[in-house]
Amino acid sequence: MAEVIRMPLLSDTMTEGVIAEWHKKVGDTVKSDDVIAEVETDKATMEVMGYVEGTLLYIGVEKGKAAKVNEIIAIVGKPGEDYKALLEGGAPAPAASNGKADATPAPKAEAPKADAPAQQPAAANGDVAAAAAAALKDATVIRMPLLSDTMTEGKIVAWNKKVGDTVKSDDVLAEVETDKATMEVIGYADGTLLYIGVKEGDAAKVNGIIAIVGKKGTNVDAILAAEGTGGAPAATAAESQPAATGGSAPATPAAQEAPAATANKDGRVKASPLAKKLAEEKGIDISQVPGSGDGGRIVKKDVDGFVPSAKPAATTAPAAAKGGAPAFVPAGQEGYTDTPLSQMRKVIARRLSESKFTAPHFYLKIDVIMDKAMEARKTINEISPVKVSFNDMVIKASAMALRQHPFVNSSWMGDFIRQNHHIHIGSAVAIDEGLIVPVIRFADQKSLSQIAGEAKDLYDKAKNKKLQPQEFSGNTFSISNLGMLGIDEFTAIINPPDSAILAVGNIKETVVSEKGQFKVVNIMKLTMSCDHRIVDGAVGARFLATLKGFLENPVTMLV
Repeated sequence: MAEVIRMPLLSDTMTEGVIAEWHKKVGDTVKSDDVIAEVETDKATMEVMGYVEGTLLYIGVEKGKAAKVNEIIAIVGKPGEDYKALLEGGAPAPAASNGKADATPAPKAEAPKADAPAQQPAAANGDVAAAAAAALKDATVIRMPLLSDTMTEGKIVAWNKKVGDTVKSDDVLAEVETDKATMEVIGYADGTLLYIGVKEGDAAKVNGIIAIVGKKGTNVDAILAAEGTGGAPAATAAESQPAATGGSAPATPAAQEAPAATANKDGRVKASPLAKKLAEEKGIDISQVPGSGDGGRIVKKDVDGFVPSAKPAATTAPAAAKGGAPAFVPAGQEGYTDTPLSQMRKVIARRLSESKFTAPHFYLKIDVIMDKAMEARKTINEISPVKVSFNDMVIKASAMALRQHPFVNSSWMGDFIRQNHHIHIGSAVAIDEGLIVPVIRFADQKSLSQIAGEAKDLYDKAKNKKLQPQEFSGNTFSISNLGMLGIDEFTAIINPPDSAILAVGNIKETVVSEKGQFKVVNIMKLTMSCDHRIVDGAVGARFLATLKGFLENPVTMLV
């Protein structure tokens, strides 16, 4: 039956995500490993997988719009299936957008009613779905969040709550170890912890149920049955709750043992592993940090907000001195400034992420002796109406080389390759908000002075934010020059829809050997990033050889 896909937690500081792109539309077939959307977080643009199979029935957040963590963004199920009950069940509580009342998907097979013996006939799908929907009005399902872009599962390091504990929406329920770090999981739900589905030390797949929070007496079995896990997990949930059965069930979730691990016995400090690790990294005495967690337990936010007082610092320094080196006392305190993303920065993040993770980049490097180019530029500027820069010479040489190697002047269009007959060179410019790429159109047909004059006008417009769309679009090849900033060489990310970008370093005096004699020459390093879907290594190498010939002997550009 239909399954809900929610906005995942993609970073430890994320509260909402913006849908940068939908890769599927309503009616499309979805596989469990399909990327259904790209989400822009506070740190990066990342891919979202649904981990379900079926047909995309519903999209809840338009491209460019934001959704809170755990908010429903899509529903996948069978063609024509009625999914409205999931939307109604998914947002019954005031903080639904923060993950309240997870509308858990209905099962694909029949399951026993929560309050019926296992020997009774299986309930119809509609009864199971109805029971689950009723239970979800009073409960929130907590799932294993996606905490990194490469995470497929997370291991529960510690539970900070046990079954029966009261939970607040901002409580840290558990600490999860991912492939990159140990991070805290917040449930975004108020109520009682009714069920723990993963023991400490065990792993759960992304989007798997790890806990359920809600009103006491909520039919947890119905929710688990609707999830399609069968009777065994439901029995575990029943055993996890006092008075659920009359017997003394020994199989209690490991979370109930959590207090033993964190209790303040033998003088030990009650603190989460993540909090201890952060305190050690920051040089903070964990025993001095007041805890705000359950029973005074110290959690991550306590360490983040802790400011050492002057008194402990004064007393610890002499003590450390007895052992040798004095203790380090930081001057001031940690801090940061959050700057809202500009639309330009959002576009840069989206487009370059798409390019880097979609186009298979490879890199070609070449050294160019610029002695003759330097002499030619000096002569040109004596008669040119505008000052010609080395970058202008690279633009002209690149445009002429593209004329001889048209495959480098191509674009990847998904189902076909477009070989452009015109040559428009984009030249990257750094401004306060990021990078923008003004375009010199028909660069191969223009003289050096025409390129220099047009480039100067475009750069001035870019810095004054007066560029028109037609002046920063339509590029067929791009150049990024950091030579004027003293960078010897670097690699650049391809600027879509180009098939390549040229990274230009500075001109540097270098000692070389020629016929047994040493001499000093001026060398400029060029690195071309190529999209291997279009440009093969030999094609790129021949292009760079032609470009090198033009720059090392500029008079050939005039022929």
